[in-house]
Amino acid sequence: MTIETPGKFWKDYELIDSGNFEKLERFGSYCIIRPEPKAMWDKSMTDADWNRIAHIRFRPGAGFGRAGKEDSGTWEKYRKADDQWHIRYGGGQDGLSFSLRLGLTAFKHVGVFPEQASNWEYIYRNTCELVEKSARAGLPKPRVLNLFAYTGAASLAARCAGADVTHLDSVRQVVSWARNNMEASRLDNIRWIVEDAMKFVRREARRGNTYQGIILDPPAYGHGPDGEKWKLDECLYEMMQNVASILAPADSFMVLNLYSNGFSAVLGETVVRQAFGLFQIAGYESGPQANDALQTAADGNVCLDSGELVLCDRSGKRLPLSIFVRMRR
Repeated sequence: MTIETPGKFWKDYELIDSGNFEKLERFGSYCIIRPEPKAMWDKSMTDADWNRIAHIRFRPGAGFGRAGKEDSGTWEKYRKADDQWHIRYGGGQDGLSFSLRLGLTAFKHVGVFPEQASNWEYIYRNTCELVEKSARAGLPKPRVLNLFAYTGAASLAARCAGADVTHLDSVRQVVSWARNNMEASRLDNIRWIVEDAMKFVRREARRGNTYQGIILDPPAYGHGPDGEKWKLDECLYEMMQNVASILAPADSFMVLNLYSNGFSAVLGETVVRQAFGLFQIAGYESGPQANDALQTAADGNVCLDSGELVLCDRSGKRLPLSIFVRMRR
């Protein structure tokens, strides 16, 4: 299992401090205070320092902590600040650079999850390799599908690498937000779809369509545009089975990101392994060496990695925010 943080080269984002169930972050020119349930330790800076530095603070509403309302609230401005502004992600690799519009939503989010930078780097690096390989073979550009795609940073990373990108989310407003990010980044030709993710992958499987890259960032709970219900505990394994059927069997990659507090990297990796048929029983032998031999044979040319995405503040405190499973074959 690996632990990854955004690279120091990203100048438009910083986790300044964390603690007492809050985090103090800088997005471009603005510093923001937001609730953070995982920051259960003490702050390293004083409350007075936080208030002096911050431009904006999110104030939870009465429903904060209740299912479906855990993020609702309002924003309080300590100093003059815009409701919308842009930051730029300049990656650690040549060619990976895009703009993201940020905004103060009613659900404490601002339009980007900074810890995902490590996934953007992985997506860009692997897509570049596929693009180069396809070009040498005279094949079409690799197709990358981004499910539960939100405001599209992962879609932009794949597009920067030259892929044919399909971006899908069930909320029309965030798809429009993602399109604005594409235009601000001077990119083009991303395919936009507003649909329930499960319905889409089932249909693609029936049609026999495949993708060389698939990215998933499913929520704990959600609804499709026609009221379809999504519950991570109940739907994740079926979703991964469908993803397995539409991911190209060779020269392909998959990225799964999970925010649910009850999910571990080991659980996510086991779901992926089972959905992709990487567990095989070829007769019974006892002992850990026999299990290792079976697993090696099952994996073949598959490279599978899992771990945590964390943010590190100025004092060195590491804030874990999501787990990932990545597969390349």
